Amino acid sequence: MPKSAPFSRAVAIAAAAIAPPASAAESLELFMDTETKQIYAEPGPNRKPLGKFKPADEVEPAAAAPATNALEQRVEQQEQKVAAIEQRNADTSRSPFNDRFQIRGYLQTRYTEMLGGEEGINLWSDRSVGDQHSLGDADKNYLIRRARLVFQGDVGDRLSFYVQPDFASSAGSTGNVAQMRDAYGDVYLTTDRVHRLRVGQSKVPFGWENLQSSSNRVALDRADALNSAVRDERDLGIFYYFTPKLVQARFDEINKRGLKHSGNYGMFGVGLYNGQGANRGDRNDNQHVVARVSYPWQFASGQFFEAGVQAYSGEYVPSTTAYRTPEDVSLTPTIADDFEFGYDDERVGVSAIWYPQPFGVQAEWNWGTTPGLDRTTNSIVEQDLEGGYVQAMYKLEHRFGTFLPFVKWQYFDGASKAENNAPLNEVNDLEIGVEWQIAAPLELAAIYHRMNRINLVTGNRAGRIDYQRFEADALRLQLQLNF
Repeated sequence: MPKSAPFSRAVAIAAAAIAPPASAAESLELFMDTETKQIYAEPGPNRKPLGKFKPADEVEPAAAAPATNALEQRVEQQEQKVAAIEQRNADTSRSPFNDRFQIRGYLQTRYTEMLGGEEGINLWSDRSVGDQHSLGDADKNYLIRRARLVFQGDVGDRLSFYVQPDFASSAGSTGNVAQMRDAYGDVYLTTDRVHRLRVGQSKVPFGWENLQSSSNRVALDRADALNSAVRDERDLGIFYYFTPKLVQARFDEINKRGLKHSGNYGMFGVGLYNGQGANRGDRNDNQHVVARVSYPWQFASGQFFEAGVQAYSGEYVPSTTAYRTPEDVSLTPTIADDFEFGYDDERVGVSAIWYPQPFGVQAEWNWGTTPGLDRTTNSIVEQDLEGGYVQAMYKLEHRFGTFLPFVKWQYFDGASKAENNAPLNEVNDLEIGVEWQIAAPLELAAIYHRMNRINLVTGNRAGRIDYQRFEADALRLQLQLNF
């Protein structure tokens, strides 16, 4: 804490008083001990220089007044120097600006080469997958999948903020459009950050892979079975997270070791949110409620294992549009009056992650009820769903970088409520690939993807009906730049 003015004046007077007589040949340099604040004429440990002081000339008694004025000036100068030193000492206890506020981001560029199978197909989650017969000129080959910037920081001990726009979103046929992904604040109910409220648009705590950052995921896309629970994984709401200090430390350690963590979403989380997905207004007067429990164990060998269970419930209002039937007729699904303000939308899921040290396994499964298209009646009805994925991986450290080969199988039998008409989405895909972390700012992924699924993209070219099952093989590449 800064010393009082009397103390500063006393130090300055002492410095002036011990100045040598005018006959001294050299000026005197003084030093102050930063702990005791004592004045010394010689340097030493913890002593900071106050400056050099010129000796005062001997004067006759008649010149006493000018000498007094000179002494007062010297006292004022020393007061200023002492105050400056104390201010510098006080500033060292503050956190640097870049420790309280950060800007970072990443860029993902993809390339796809179709290897075989049916032509004219589309993969709803990646517009680079397709050929010259695909809808919407999907034969782009090169695609900027994500271009994101993250602005985050702490505002005191009680508030953190996080804002993440994406500059590679699409609006209709236009790509690379800026759109908000995250915009929230964490309000810490306790300064140890065990209890917090997250308010704003953020990820909904359902699933483990859904919470994992796209920059940190091995596979290029999240599994349809759990990703269909929350469009863009995010929504507007308020969530409470409870994270004991032991769990905080384990989450931090998993992340520090580069084990592809999902982030700190609490040991326990519960919240309320709109339910229609990110950047979309609510369409009924019903809130979704979600709860999740996840705990990380660390065994004596150092191996981390995390398991969790989650569930949500609410009512969802789907969107409808025209689609082409097998009879080559354009129809728009009907919604019964009973479901005008929403269908039952509820799920329960389980997650288990054996972190790659060096071998790892990741698996999730969920069951539930959701709105889905019944093409036999051309109406949207409540349907059951089931699905998940299993992924095995291996972390190999090498002088050329870190390699993460993996194999992933995913299955889904249900409807994708967030797509127009909530179509049935049957998936039975296999992915085999490797991620090469060349350096911290540079990652390259190569994946063979065998697709066996339904095409969710509507408005296909003549001769190909909508919502048709297809099989195709593709080589998918992604270069990620972290900055």
